[in-house]
Amino acid sequence: MKPIRIFVLSLLFAGSFSQVAEAQELSKEVRSTIGSYLTQVSKKTISVGPIYIDSFAVSKNKLELYANMNCSYIPFREDNVAEIYKHIRQQLPPEFVNYQVTLITDKHPIEELIPLALRSKKDKKAKTFVNDIDKPLITRISVPYRPTKGLLNRHIAMWQSHGYYYESKLTRWEWQRARIFQTVEDLYTQSYVLPFLVPMLENAGANVLLPRERDTNTAEIIVDNDGSLSASSRYIEKITDKKWNDGAGPGFAQKKDFYINNDNPFHDGTFRLIETIKKGKESSAEWIPDIPKAGRYAVYISYKSLANSSDDALYTVYHKGGTTQFKINQTMGGGTWIYLGHFSFDAGRNYDSRIVLTNKSSKTGNVVTADAIKIGGGFGNIARRIADSGTTENVKSSDTKAQEEIKPLPKVDYPYETSGYPRYTEGARYWLQWAGFPEDVYSPSKGVNDYTDDYKSRGLWVNYLAGGSSVDPKSEGLNIPIDLSFAFHTDAGTTMNDSIIGSLGIFCTNTDDTKYTNGVSRYAARDLTDLVQSQIVNDIRSLYEPNWSRRGMWNQSYYEARVPKVPAMLLELLSHQNFADMRYGLDPRFRFTVSRAIYKGILQFVSSQYKQKYVVQPLPIDHFNIHFVNTDEVELNWKPVMDPLEPTAVANKYVVYTRIDDGEFDNGVIVNTNSYRVSQNEGQIYSYKVTALNDGGESFPSEILSASRVTKEKGMVLVVNGFDRISAPADFVADSIAGFYDVLDHGVPYKQDYSFIGSQTEFRRSIPWMDDDAAGFGASRANYEKMVIAGNTFDYPFVHGKAITNAGYSFVSCSDEAIMDKNADLKEYKFVDLILGKERETKMGRGGQCPTEFKTFPEKLQTAIKEYCEADGNIFISGAFVGSDLWDNKASRQEDRNFAMNTLKYKWRTGQAAITGKVKSVASPFAMLSGNYDYYNELNAESYAVESPDGIEPAAKDSYTVFRYSENNLSAGVAYNGKYKTCILGFPFESVKNEEGKNQLMKSVLSFFSKN
Repeated sequence: MKPIRIFVLSLLFAGSFSQVAEAQELSKEVRSTIGSYLTQVSKKTISVGPIYIDSFAVSKNKLELYANMNCSYIPFREDNVAEIYKHIRQQLPPEFVNYQVTLITDKHPIEELIPLALRSKKDKKAKTFVNDIDKPLITRISVPYRPTKGLLNRHIAMWQSHGYYYESKLTRWEWQRARIFQTVEDLYTQSYVLPFLVPMLENAGANVLLPRERDTNTAEIIVDNDGSLSASSRYIEKITDKKWNDGAGPGFAQKKDFYINNDNPFHDGTFRLIETIKKGKESSAEWIPDIPKAGRYAVYISYKSLANSSDDALYTVYHKGGTTQFKINQTMGGGTWIYLGHFSFDAGRNYDSRIVLTNKSSKTGNVVTADAIKIGGGFGNIARRIADSGTTENVKSSDTKAQEEIKPLPKVDYPYETSGYPRYTEGARYWLQWAGFPEDVYSPSKGVNDYTDDYKSRGLWVNYLAGGSSVDPKSEGLNIPIDLSFAFHTDAGTTMNDSIIGSLGIFCTNTDDTKYTNGVSRYAARDLTDLVQSQIVNDIRSLYEPNWSRRGMWNQSYYEARVPKVPAMLLELLSHQNFADMRYGLDPRFRFTVSRAIYKGILQFVSSQYKQKYVVQPLPIDHFNIHFVNTDEVELNWKPVMDPLEPTAVANKYVVYTRIDDGEFDNGVIVNTNSYRVSQNEGQIYSYKVTALNDGGESFPSEILSASRVTKEKGMVLVVNGFDRISAPADFVADSIAGFYDVLDHGVPYKQDYSFIGSQTEFRRSIPWMDDDAAGFGASRANYEKMVIAGNTFDYPFVHGKAITNAGYSFVSCSDEAIMDKNADLKEYKFVDLILGKERETKMGRGGQCPTEFKTFPEKLQTAIKEYCEADGNIFISGAFVGSDLWDNKASRQEDRNFAMNTLKYKWRTGQAAITGKVKSVASPFAMLSGNYDYYNELNAESYAVESPDGIEPAAKDSYTVFRYSENNLSAGVAYNGKYKTCILGFPFESVKNEEGKNQLMKSVLSFFSKN
């Protein structure tokens, strides 16, 4: 007997089956009660509309209840599923007491919507999305660890929303979203993906592929066997037992300044080929770039994939930190740019900066191919104009029914135009053309509409990557076995009451085939979406904002979720248009937490598909400390950091990385304990950073500490790094106005920021969005959108240390936590240099939901400094908020101010004391404290900006003003000479613009301390 489906709007079988219907009817009241209960259940975790029981069906002793799609948005787990069924049974009439009850939503019983990763009973026969491969695309053989319980050998495709594009209807390049709250979505999502999410996934062992440029460097160097536009770089072949030959077919060549229509640079040249050897003398190809400016650059390789290609082509990158090696599986990924990593190179062309490929392999008789090398990001070189046939409307990604009718435009001789913007700002459509993908991938419209091409190209790119692999063996492509795709977006939408819009997840099962090519249900994408969205919301609620809103899990036909032939998720993290969301969204700490949550969700999903246990990589270490144990030997100590949200994220080993002088860090050594001793050569500055390890991968790095022993030292200085702040800009809230007030404080980016576009200009809440060029409340300027903004590098002990050694002093360094928890003792050193930078007490988001961070002088630090001064110490302190954080701060105490006045002998006069960035010395009893100095006062790519230095004044006898701001003569620095000595600056030492100025200033301070 087939189930009798009874609909809420009309009862079926009302005639001859009326007695059956009556006997098996659920009253409207019962259905309403169950729906209300499910609505209450949903509101515990998500923001969603009412849940209804749309219909029900009865067959023998089975009762099926059909809920609307809102019910499917609930994150189902074994505990809430059991509770739901228990409650439903309690609401049923007596005649259903022995029936098997099933609640169905989105075509599935709710118990089947529990993610596979979270089921206690594992179905060993369940078909999951796995790719069996011998070797991944890239093997990083210089990495000293293997994350066997991470994402080792997995391949992930992801992208950071939109990008700059050519809008043919306006005949201009523009962003795809509005400039709002100091950013634009096209850049904003990069501030998660590039600095945080991609490194986390790579640290877990994954190969991550992006359809947009990932290097923000505006220089780009091409080195190729066919030559390039820059003739100064060199391609060299060294031949021994085997010879290099031209390969059959096209390769890359850069023969144009810009590319139009369907130009493909990977069809304009040739590639080289050589047979592999297992033993004997190696032949090699070498690419020697001419680097325009010393710096850190991305390195991309290219090659040709052939039927007999080697799966272990050995590449060696020579850089300032030494050499780093990779094995590349050339059976996949041929004919495009393959990213190896970022490396530091000196300026010019030299043999220490090169990339080398050999024909050495584990197998003989295969071939290694060689084509161009790309270094750096560069500017966009895809030139666009209106297509001759006209243009079409910008159809939304979710609109599957719209007809893209081509509309002719007036006959005007429009020139081809490049964007004029750095390549990393541009949309995927342009990168994919530069990267050699077919026109059908990057421009399905055949050049008519770049807006629709951009979002369509991303899903088509995933499929082309995977074509030929086990994911989609019958399709053409690059043979890369992609495990999942992830689209990182933010949404629009506003609230007027400072409430959160929150996070939405989107997947799609509504395609012609409900299964992927390998037979796995497309509902695997729901697992991915649930795990990632749950991790994001739970982590934000736990750490920052208990009221963070979880929106739905939409099973809808968005192109980026529908088209990929792998499990795909589209994330709308928050509303970039909503001030309440962006108070969190502009904070690098929030971005780190969200990125870590996404990584954890992806890790859970992939591990469940491969039926493997997983371990989450640790958090960065803290309490870092260096001290000399012998004349030429230092000891490093640190402490692991436990993750309150993840019990598996426990460190069991560490990696110590070393840099000498102005070089670059090496590949690191593994250490089994939380201390490490190492010898140092006299006269050189050694710098160290530490990461934590476990079977899940590697943590983010610690701050960088440095040490040096100079010849004939005048003394030893302890440099204490108290500047670990990263934060959003200052904000304010009022009834009718609100916004980000970066005139007071731009905040501090994590290392650098490429999402900031300019200051907010519209603060009136009532002004609506009218157009992307009239964005309403939150509208912002565009004067910085092509610039990378410098942030906290966590490398300032080295900057201070260079000036200290220049003055003839040795130094070591430690973190402020090491001082506060007595892992290091100020009193062991005659001189102390405390770095405070832009440290200041800082809230998260709206504030009040989690403890503030980054106070300049925490109570424990005050105690340590007071004891040091009482022991006749000499302390140098510099920072932009050394006064205002103790006076102009609602959370400060009178004890804080007393500490500044009574111990350090200064007091606060005013914040925002100067804007021109110039300081001059003035007459005082301390004549050696002299000189005129410029500091970074505006946003730039070299150093964080000091927009609000402090005006501070003497607070005791024997305390004097020694520096003043040139523009207004406000006191900028105070020195005290009594039982002990202090020198306090209201601007950070490391922000002084040139090395000569830093050397002069540090020398004058140390001379003051050393004079009897």
